[in-house]
Amino acid sequence: MSAFTDAALSALRLLAERDSALWAIVGRSLAVSATACALACVFGLALGAWLGVARFRGRAALLALLNTWLAVPSVVIGLVVYLLLSRSGPLGFLGWLFSFQAMVLAQALLVLPVITALTRQLVDDAERRQGEQLASLGASTGLRGLLLAWDERYALLTVLIAAFARAISEVGAVMVVGGNIDGFTRVMTTAIALETSKGDLPLALGLGLMLLAVVLLLNAGLAILQRWRQRDAGWPAVAPAADSAPPWRSPAGEGALSASRRS
Repeated sequence: MSAFTDAALSALRLLAERDSALWAIVGRSLAVSATACALACVFGLALGAWLGVARFRGRAALLALLNTWLAVPSVVIGLVVYLLLSRSGPLGFLGWLFSFQAMVLAQALLVLPVITALTRQLVDDAERRQGEQLASLGASTGLRGLLLAWDERYALLTVLIAAFARAISEVGAVMVVGGNIDGFTRVMTTAIALETSKGDLPLALGLGLMLLAVVLLLNAGLAILQRWRQRDAGWPAVAPAADSAPPWRSPAGEGALSASRRS
């Protein structure tokens, strides 16, 4: 217990002193995940919105493939990207292996099915509610997908936050394609694994606390988005009290009810 306490105090000291190595790793991790999510959103939102409204032969098989992609382990994604970027691979001429770009590509492929599948589900549900009306107004498939995606914009922001949380907490793919090179490709998750194996518990715990803080901020963002969505939809913030009397039990209501019965 004393070892854990000492490590926790040392980690808090590193955070308070703004240790340059720790904050460089945190900044690199945030940059990689944010860039990967931005790239994945460009394709994932458009593809998910189209799949939500399009009806074609083979759609069920494509959705099954998409859902299978959701369950692919991150190390498998890292292996595929490694083979693509290796010197003998089809993208080896780029020279991206063990670089920032390789980690971005791996995380983008990791969160792309998350964004696509969740967007498809949201737009598909909205299509069942409003799609027939939009189609009767002459909206094409692509336009319906865009309109319905905009109508579900708050829920889509929640999808993006969930995708960012998935990316920043990932360790397998970036370890394979990034190499965990100090000062270049070391991010929070890979640094935690390395420093723990080396016995540098204060730095590992400090990075762990920063990762937890990022996740906490994401959860706070989700809660704020839900409040905004409720306010935009006009939902009541406070439910009526359970013991409040219904209108026909009030004196005015009873008088109106008795008058209606006499009439």
